[in-house]
Amino acid sequence: MFSSSKIKSVDFYRKIPRDLTEASLSGAGLSIIAALAMMFLFGMELNDYLTVSTTTSIVVDNSSDGDFLRIDFNISFPALSCEFASVDVSDVLGTNRLNITKTIRKFSIDPDLRPTGAEFRSGPLPHYIKHGDEVDEETNEGSVALNSASFDKLSHQYQILVVNFYAPWCYWSTRLKPSWEKAAKIIKQRYDPEVDGRILLAKVDCTEEVDLCRRNHIQGYPSIRIFRKGSDVRETHGHHEHESYYGDRDTDTLVKTMEDLVDSIPQEDQKIALEDKSNVTKRPAPLSGGCRIEGYVRVKKVPGNLIISARSGSHSFDASKMNMSHVISHLSFGKTVSPQVLNDVKRLIPYLGRSHDKLNGRSFINHRDLDANVTIEHYLQVVKTEVVTTKSSHDHRIIEEYEYTAHSSLAQSVYIPVAKFHFELSPMQVLVTEDSKSFSHFLTNVCAIIGGVFTEAMLSGLPFPPPPP
Repeated sequence: MFSSSKIKSVDFYRKIPRDLTEASLSGAGLSIIAALAMMFLFGMELNDYLTVSTTTSIVVDNSSDGDFLRIDFNISFPALSCEFASVDVSDVLGTNRLNITKTIRKFSIDPDLRPTGAEFRSGPLPHYIKHGDEVDEETNEGSVALNSASFDKLSHQYQILVVNFYAPWCYWSTRLKPSWEKAAKIIKQRYDPEVDGRILLAKVDCTEEVDLCRRNHIQGYPSIRIFRKGSDVRETHGHHEHESYYGDRDTDTLVKTMEDLVDSIPQEDQKIALEDKSNVTKRPAPLSGGCRIEGYVRVKKVPGNLIISARSGSHSFDASKMNMSHVISHLSFGKTVSPQVLNDVKRLIPYLGRSHDKLNGRSFINHRDLDANVTIEHYLQVVKTEVVTTKSSHDHRIIEEYEYTAHSSLAQSVYIPVAKFHFELSPMQVLVTEDSKSFSHFLTNVCAIIGGVFTEAMLSGLPFPPPPP
């Protein structure tokens, strides 16, 4: 049916004449060139297979972490007392959370940002402080007016010295004055300072005794401090470790508090008074005028503000003396990314993580001492970056990170100075996806390179047919 000649005509692997298989110098050179070309092209193909390539796109943020965002921070304020430092959060939806304490820790620090003791625990404050109904009449004052010299003398003379640090212009100081003077008279009658010597009520005008008030870290008015003789004197600086009074300010309550203080004097050696946790109206006062605030807050994913300021419902502040200079040790959004995970992801995106904590280590100091009411504002624009790597046919999420840009400024305000962090989250997110490469595709390309170069070299080495006669 089919002759052998017809079958031979479909032979793809025909024998080459013997004269074409003889080695030649030109053939050897062509073979070397072909081998080098195959090695070069194979190396390029292998490098392309091993190189990680990504695709970056902008998509609508569809986060898996819910409607809330975590903000971690560690900020030091050299001139803001932990006694009044407050962390507040607000947003455009009307959320207004004041004096957040559950996830916040405070540490008193010195001007060099070094901690001066254990964690400062502000404790619960009464929502309403009762004041007396007495009218401030021109009567003989019961408390003793102090200056720097008399303060040092009397603080070592009496077992207990209770001092009202006030400012004449302060509304709360004015309300306290009648009750304070009346209570001082009653205590003076019951415990004669000349005979008894256990307790004395005094006062300091902070508009006149500026250095004395600064030395005792007075930032809010009125501030009632309880100084104890003996064990509370610090040998290092000569200052007193003392208590702050936060209770009601009517005459009866003040008198009862002073009597309780006198009754506690026999227990001084046991150091019970400073550790009395059952009385929430007295707490240890800050040991220095600075504060380091660290912790986190959870905010809604809408434009809002993180505000740190001095706040009290029963104290006044002199805005001209408030300095909100601060040093940011850490400020970041979202979950904390471990360094190991971040290094692994940087093989995909080398620039990832550069703006995750952009403000870390930066200082914002108000050197303009003559300018009052200076608020330091930071405007932060936050963008989420999500990195996805492809393994087999499944997508595996590696990391979700929030990065931000920051612009800061110092501005004068008619209100109490604050440190404000205004954040605005982008509704879009950056999606980075690793492009997958199959091994079969790599193997096919390698075979194509070897076969193509070999065939091309073989065809190039064949002799050209002689020209027709």
